[in-house]
Amino acid sequence: MGAIDYSIYLVTGRELLPPGKDYLQHLEESLQGGVTVVQIREKHAETAEFIRIAAKSKAICDKYNVPMLINDRVDVAVAVNAHGVHLGQDDMTVFQARSMLPRDAIIGVSCNNVDHVKRAIKDSADYVGIGAVWATQTKQLTNPVIGPRGVGAMLELLDGTTIKAVAIGGIKSSNLLRTLHGAVSPTNRALDGVAVVSEIAASPEPRQAAEKLSRLFKSFRIRHPPPIASPQGVPEEKYIVGQVAELMKVVREVNPLIHQITNTVVATQSANVTLALGGSPIMATEPREMEDLSRISNALLVNIGTMRADGKKSMSLAGCAANANRIPVVFDPVGVGATAFRKETVKDLLNMFQSSVIKGNAGELAALSDSQEVLARGVDSVGSGFKDPVGFVRALARKERCVVVLTGPVDYISDGVSVVALRNGHEILGKITGSGCVLGSSIATYCGAACAQSTKEDHGVLVHGDMFLGAIAAVLVVTIAAEIAAQRVDVRGPGSFLPAFIDELWTLEPSDVQSLARIELFP
Repeated sequence: MGAIDYSIYLVTGRELLPPGKDYLQHLEESLQGGVTVVQIREKHAETAEFIRIAAKSKAICDKYNVPMLINDRVDVAVAVNAHGVHLGQDDMTVFQARSMLPRDAIIGVSCNNVDHVKRAIKDSADYVGIGAVWATQTKQLTNPVIGPRGVGAMLELLDGTTIKAVAIGGIKSSNLLRTLHGAVSPTNRALDGVAVVSEIAASPEPRQAAEKLSRLFKSFRIRHPPPIASPQGVPEEKYIVGQVAELMKVVREVNPLIHQITNTVVATQSANVTLALGGSPIMATEPREMEDLSRISNALLVNIGTMRADGKKSMSLAGCAANANRIPVVFDPVGVGATAFRKETVKDLLNMFQSSVIKGNAGELAALSDSQEVLARGVDSVGSGFKDPVGFVRALARKERCVVVLTGPVDYISDGVSVVALRNGHEILGKITGSGCVLGSSIATYCGAACAQSTKEDHGVLVHGDMFLGAIAAVLVVTIAAEIAAQRVDVRGPGSFLPAFIDELWTLEPSDVQSLARIELFP
């Protein structure tokens, strides 16, 4: 049959069929929509019935030249001359199945952790089914849900092998892009396909359901952003600052609406900063509003500074809705290392939605990446920071598949390929409550403007626009305004600094940033 296309892998479920829908007709329509592999799963059928259903299914799959696999039952696979089997961890081994099947049979194995994947590699499986990625109603789970971010470590093990990887568990068109973007290894190893059950099996229009999934999968391309390329003869740093100056103008023209779920201690000054930058803030936390707000907002800021258990629902709903509507999500894991509650909440939220930008200080980002190099005390970092901040921020951006902003005396920003170091700012900025939260509002504002001005159409991404540039612009504007405000004669300390700082954000000109920016690029 040649190379197998695992992209849209249908696991059948006759019990899910819409009323009045014939199973075989439903299967054929699914194949017409773009299903590339079919697994026949019949958990409760007697052997004779299983063979009858599998034989009829194979005739349809053969018509469309689509491989058909049997779930668990090697004997049924042999009886109907199926293309292979899919085995669970409690089924017979790959070696045993291989001895009973034709030489070219396809054998896949369900994997829930790295040990399962290591065993599948050792046993020379043809593919692994990794999951469950999301909670699912179609199968009682015996292993924990791993989330999209949990897939990466397993995919990394497959580097250098010919074994393919398919994600399974609760995957639908609404979370497919989140799954694909999040389920990528640090080495850029991606999924070869996604297994779906109810999204197709329960659909009254299976062809359209399969077509939508196929279109999204084909549009998704594993990519790191290209290195920054300035016009010939123009230094990269100067080119970046020039682009920042242009984006400053866009913010004023677009007046982006920024939905902020933020630290209640600084909600007022975050809103005022957004206004001073040229944006329009809306501070809303009611879960029932999240989907509607995502349709009208240009960006979402999620800040866990004063996190409560009852706020998690709003954050997750807002993040998922923002992904669905292709607007930037800026995530600020304030004090994530301070408590187990915060760590667990951040882990859950980052699995629920794909961030466009993650911002934090050294202690916060160390906790997020499970690094012991920098410790945290509450919301503050302890010690001198990372020995190699450039390498750290680049690696974390690659791992999280987003832009990462590492704040400190020098701010480092990376998109996973390039890193910039920004050396502007003033120490007094760190003496006002919520200076980091203010920066989060600025990042959301500038990323919202970058998204709003983008005319690029790409169904395979979760957000359009240059988020790297948006983050750089946001940090430069805040830190340069802080420098200017600190030098004013009416500023005598943190109390007088804050209103002066907001005033300087309001009056800051693109030319000020171009003349004062101190930036270094690490390609």
